[in-house]
Amino acid sequence: MKFQELLCSLPLVLLLSLPSVGNAQVTVSVQIAPPEIPIYDQPALPADGYLWTPGYWAWSDDAQDYYWVPGTWVEPPQVDVLWTPGYWGAENAVFLWHPGYWGPQVGFYGGVNYGYGYVGNGYQGGRWQGGHVYYNTGVSNVGNVHVTNVYNNIVVSNTVNHVSYNGGSGGIRAAPTAAQVAAAQAPHIAPTPVQRMHEQTARNDPTLRVSANHGAPPVAATARPGQFSGTGVVSARQGGSMSVVGTERAAPASRAPPTSQAPPQQRASEQRSAAPEPRQAPPQPRQAPPEPRSVTEQRTPVTAPRTESRPTPERVEPRQAEPRPAPQPHAEAPPRPEPRPAERPKEHPPEQRPPH
Repeated sequence: MKFQELLCSLPLVLLLSLPSVGNAQVTVSVQIAPPEIPIYDQPALPADGYLWTPGYWAWSDDAQDYYWVPGTWVEPPQVDVLWTPGYWGAENAVFLWHPGYWGPQVGFYGGVNYGYGYVGNGYQGGRWQGGHVYYNTGVSNVGNVHVTNVYNNIVVSNTVNHVSYNGGSGGIRAAPTAAQVAAAQAPHIAPTPVQRMHEQTARNDPTLRVSANHGAPPVAATARPGQFSGTGVVSARQGGSMSVVGTERAAPASRAPPTSQAPPQQRASEQRSAAPEPRQAPPQPRQAPPEPRSVTEQRTPVTAPRTESRPTPERVEPRQAEPRPAPQPHAEAPPRPEPRPAERPKEHPPEQRPPH
């Protein structure tokens, strides 16, 4: 029975060890933005026929952290295929990983500038011709390897930043072309077992985690997959800065669970007790009840003036005294006619002149 079970499991083992062909993609969802792509030198080509695969930031669920997968030279799974790098895409405050693949055409990789031929669109580091890889010495570091299939085409990149994700706030604004969409939908080849081993080795290296290297991995690129020490290993010349957008998005996500945990009665009661406290802040107008006391005090004087309003007719009497000043001007008026008759007797003497 054990021998039969071994025979039944053998095809599955062989299937997992072979490159898979298809257009299925396994995505990883993260709520933290990846760091920028670090700047590093490309190691020399180890042998003819290898193709460059750039480094990238991957996510570890076990460590809950990003880790750097160094760029490396890889033997392609077959002739006439090129590598399309994976990329992070921001969708609805979540970062999704779109894995890379092999295919006859380079597909869409988010417009990310990975460097050394992968400047955001296509691949300028080399090409297939007559079943052989031709290397662009204007981009690729051929080193001391004796290769005759070379050409020189200097590539100028207009990208000034090294953002490692597409879309969202602060991400790269790039959309796939019709040809890139067709390349993604066409049958392609998944990463080779050597590439998967290379990524697993990087995942197990704590120094490659962003929490340890702060965006500047000590092993940024290697000449061969899985060889993280010795010749052909280069470190980052400049680390990528951390994304502020990612931390801001992670904060509300971490605060969201407490609201879902609010249903416990204790936390609900605490929130209810906390809720009235801000409501008691407006009750400052309720502290105005001392004012009604003053209102009662005003009511007592209001009743008092009502008693005083009864003797008010006595105050009306001084208003009747107003006629008293009225007769005084009448008394002063008679003295004014007295001087007038005094002037009249002066006129009588001339009237006595006729007796002469």
